[in-house]
Amino acid sequence: MKRREVLTGAAGALALGGCAAERQECASGEAVRQITWKMVTTWPPNFPGLGTGVLRLAKFIDDASNGRLKIKVYGAGELVPPFEVFGTVQRGAAEIGHGAAYYWKGKSEAAQFFTAVPFGMSAQEMNGWLYYGGGLELYRELYAGFGLVPFPAGNTGVQMGGWFNREINSLADLNGLKMRIPGWGGEVLRRAGGTPVGLPADEIFTALQTGTIDATEWIGPYNDVALGLHQAARYYYYPGWQEPGPVLECIVNQQAFDALPKDLQTIVEIACSAINDQMTAEFTARNAQSLEQLKADDKIEVRRFPDEVLRQLRALTDEVVAELVAADPVAARIHASFAAFRKTVGAWTEISEQAMLDVRAL
Repeated sequence: MKRREVLTGAAGALALGGCAAERQECASGEAVRQITWKMVTTWPPNFPGLGTGVLRLAKFIDDASNGRLKIKVYGAGELVPPFEVFGTVQRGAAEIGHGAAYYWKGKSEAAQFFTAVPFGMSAQEMNGWLYYGGGLELYRELYAGFGLVPFPAGNTGVQMGGWFNREINSLADLNGLKMRIPGWGGEVLRRAGGTPVGLPADEIFTALQTGTIDATEWIGPYNDVALGLHQAARYYYYPGWQEPGPVLECIVNQQAFDALPKDLQTIVEIACSAINDQMTAEFTARNAQSLEQLKADDKIEVRRFPDEVLRQLRALTDEVVAELVAADPVAARIHASFAAFRKTVGAWTEISEQAMLDVRAL
């Protein structure tokens, strides 16, 4: 809430101050030059948490800039297909986009570090790495090669492992499994004998219901219920080993960003930071509420993956990441930073958050 006050107060003052500095038009009563951007997203229009979070982001920017920067939001499929967001913003056909970096692994495998590494870091730890551990600098260095400026702009927190139409008692149960799962999680599944399938949100339910896929991960109870996934599969597994703290991103066309006055650039950055915090808070609250709904449904079984399955998936993850690091010097630099921070922050998490949760469970 304090950050929101900063956004609407101090950043709003920036907007007014910028108005005076830019044209001296506010005092004269003349109209201020208005900039309008198009935003394309990978999320269905108005989808809870993700789509609505993007709308809040656009409103923050509008309000804080005193209407000088307006953003028209287009959900997935309204202007471009969901997986074309990156290219659309890169070309300048839209000035800004919202999605997740692992969707663009065809552009750069290394980009996946900036969404989620299986068995990687929590949302809180990822924010620590990005903002104070050198991660954001590496993120922007990578995207600069595509003419884009990235901003962390949301995090769902640790996700669920997914919905399955079969029990998972051993790694062998993943053999032959067709599952909607993006990023490195999909490659790990492939090495376990499964078949990863890439699907946007609006196609997941039908694919699971009709048997086109046998399983799917999406996000967590809040969004999974919104998609109706609990009506298409029985077994709901945790933890979300594949996405322990997935970062969502705003990507801005570099030329469009550079053309903004400095105060509007700052407003964009503050707004993204604010929605980054708020989205995690929303998912924490709404996931808890939706989990209660699912636990009350006797047709659903909420289960934990067996430890041995998780150990084997962790070993496969290490193989996948090691191969990329060996083949890609850019990925190697990012991984070195990521791994070093994870080791350092892990020691602190163990005696702080984790220790407190262990004691709370006594």
